[in-house]
Amino acid sequence: MPLSLRIPSKKEGMIKSAAVKAKKTKSAFILEAVDEKLGLVKNREKVIRGLAGWLSHAEAEELRKATEVFNQVIEGDWD
Repeated sequence: MPLSLRIPSKKEGMIKSAAVKAKKTKSAFILEAVDEKLGLVKNREKVIRGLAGWLSHAEAEELRKATEVFNQVIEGDWD
């Protein structure tokens, strides 16, 4: 079903640029954005939250802090 939108020219330019960068038509780009907004597709954040599973935000933060030591490199250990 055809739909007509009145979009300010500046915003239309932003959509056009983003669509070109994503190698999509403006229509495809807009439809993807609508699908995402309606929850018909998962955006990156939703995918990550889904994979995180059972951890709450507080538990995930606690795990990050507890494992931060593994990100440290002690140069003397590699000689």
